[in-house]
Parts: sequence; C-alpha cells; structure tokens
Amino acid sequence: MRLERRSGMLAMMVAAVPLVLTSCTGNPVKKAAPPPALALTPGANATDIPVSAEIGVSVTGGKVTGVEVTDAKGAKVDGAMRPDGSTWMPNAALRYKQTYTARATAVNDKGRTSTQTSSFTTMGKPAKQTKTTLYFEKDQTYGVAMPVTVDFDPGVPKEARADVQRRLFVTTDPPQPGAWHWTDDGKQVYYRAPDFWQSGTKIGVRAAIGGLPMGNGRYGDVDRGASAKVGNRVSLEIDNKTKQMSVFKDDKLARKIPVSLGKSSTPTSSGKMVIMEKFDTTVFDTTGSADPYVTTVQDAQRLTWGGEFIHSAPWSVGSQGYTNVSHGCTNISPADANWLMNVTHVGDLVTVKGTEVKLDPGNGWTAWNLSWEEYVKGSALPVPEGLKPGTQGSPSPNGTPPTTTAPVPTPSNVGR
Repeated sequence: MRLERRSGMLAMMVAAVPLVLTSCTGNPVKKAAPPPALALTPGANATDIPVSAEIGVSVTGGKVTGVEVTDAKGAKVDGAMRPDGSTWMPNAALRYKQTYTARATAVNDKGRTSTQTSSFTTMGKPAKQTKTTLYFEKDQTYGVAMPVTVDFDPGVPKEARADVQRRLFVTTDPPQPGAWHWTDDGKQVYYRAPDFWQSGTKIGVRAAIGGLPMGNGRYGDVDRGASAKVGNRVSLEIDNKTKQMSVFKDDKLARKIPVSLGKSSTPTSSGKMVIMEKFDTTVFDTTGSADPYVTTVQDAQRLTWGGEFIHSAPWSVGSQGYTNVSHGCTNISPADANWLMNVTHVGDLVTVKGTEVKLDPGNGWTAWNLSWEEYVKGSALPVPEGLKPGTQGSPSPNGTPPTTTAPVPTPSNVGR
C-alpha cells in the first residue's frame, strides 16, 4: 500500500512539471499599435475664418494620406497639399460667410487608419481691402529681365509680409529658381532669378491673396494669376556721355540711336530699369506741376512710375546726339522710335549711365538695380540655400547678371 501511494505521488509530480515549463516559456500577449492621432485647423465649429484659410493637419504616429474639403452642399473644393506637407491649400479663395467641412485621413506603418473632420465658417466680406495688381498678363511674351511684380495699395506692413509672401507662387519651365524682394514701403514685391530668364521659358504665377490678412485690419482683394513666356533677348544701353543708345538683339549690336536726355533741371535717372508699358500714342499731362504742359506723343515706352519714357520726339531731333533738352525722358527720332517699338518687349532691360541722379528704389520695376546680395535681403522669408549669395546659382560677385488689364499708378512729373 505504501509503494502504491509513493508511486501515485511521483506520478503527480512528474505530471506537474510540464505545466511549470509551459507557464515560463509561453508567448506574451502583444498590444496592438494605436491608430494615428489627427488634429485639424481651423478647429471644429470655428467662425470668422479668412477665406484664404489653409487646412492644417498635425498627425502623431502616422502620416497623412488625404485631405478633402467640401462646402455646405457637399461639393468638393479643389486643392492640394503644399510640397512640404504642412497644410492643404485650396486652388482658389473660399467664399465669404460659408460653412466648409475638412476631412483628413492618416495611416501608420501597421496599416491602421484614422479620420478626423472639422467644420468651420468663413468671415463676411471685410470692410477694408488692400487693392492688388499683378503686372503679369496671360499669354504675353515678355523680355528676359521681366520681374514678376505685385503691387499693394496701401503697402503691406513688415509684420505681415512673410505671410503674404508664403502665398505667392512662381513656376518656370525650364526650372530657374528665384527669390522675392519687397520695397521698403511694402507697396511692391518682385520675383526674379539670379540671372536673366532664358529665352523660351514658360512662367506661371499665382498670387493667392484673396481674403488674406495683410495687417492693419486689411485683407487682400482677389486671387490673381497668369502664365506667359519669355521672348528673345533684347537690351538697351543709354550713355549720357556719348548721347547714344545701343540696342542689342541676342547679344549683338543691332543699332545705335542718338538721344537727348533730361536737361539739368529735370535729369534722367541713371540705373537699371525695365520697360513697363508700350503705347503707340499717349498723352503726357503735367497740369499742376512747376512746369505744366499737355503733349501727345507717339511710340512711348515707360521706364519709371515717375514718368520717364523712351519716345518719339520730332521737336528735339536737332539736339539728339548732342544736347539734353527733355524733362527726364529719352528723346529719339520718329523713325528710330517706330523701329524700336517693333524690337522691344515689356520686360527688356534698359541701362542708363552718366546722368546727374540715380534711380530711386521702387520708381518702376527696379529689381535689377540691386546686386543679388542686396536683392535677397529684401525677402521676408529665408532664401533657399542654393540661392544665397556666393552659392551655386547666384550671380557673379559684383552683382551683374551673367549674359545668359490692370490699372497702373497715376504717373507724376511726366517727362518729355
């Protein structure tokens, strides 16, 4: 009987061993990774949102796979993520006093997804708007020095310029990266590359500024955009010493033209300018100035807002090439003026040297009157590494570029 009892106890002990081993080596239960966490801005039920609103998406534990925005009727709003993935941006400004719903989706590396929605209402049309002008028109052919120029009335205060600049976009084909530069008064911002545009380049511009806060309680008026191309290379060099204009086409001298510049009391500005407008016929009216007159002129090409033009001046042909008699303009003969009108583009570079006064910043499209080092200091945002002075893509150290129907401000002191 004792042997049987001991045998039974031994059997029970042996049988228990596998149970202990099993409990020590069993696989622990794995906890599933949580789905991504999403947060959207504007937040749920937000009101008085500017119609320039972008959808901000922050995600923890995953990445955004899609953003969709619909209006109150369920219609989809076209748009896309910025290249850096920071926000989703509509292709056009939203509408005032409308409700929109944003829906974002994210996924983690285990394939788990999550979705977040947010509805918000835009503000009413603001009482104070900044009038904007994009000096870049659809389907035009511009000169190789054409800066993309946006005008603001009134000017944009410094504290608002970075946000405005983030909403200005330029694409070029072939690619030719550039930078923005603000004038001191904030009334103009230019975009150009370190070098002149290559002939044949296609340029697309979008100023997504409709409803955008611009400081001092003002908002941008409307979105603006256009696409155009660059023509052949034309440049003009005007030398006060010789009283001659040299016209270059594709880097070859095409013609020498005698000129008469501004007399000592109304001198022509020296500097790098850009042809801004061309008129077959226009009227110069300086009524109210110290030297008032009203004159009709032909074949006139604007260089400054202050009223400096290149134009036909039959009354000064005898002085052209010898004496300065104008009110600040560049006078040339009717025959030369007509020939020049058929050669130039808006956006061609005009360099004037040797006169008594220098070109004022912002008096015209003065983007090329600065070295690249000076120019990039006018950006409200950091300049990309490859465009900083002294890096690949920037011009030579002396700042000289290598060879390579909107209303306009009312001119003052229009010259003859």
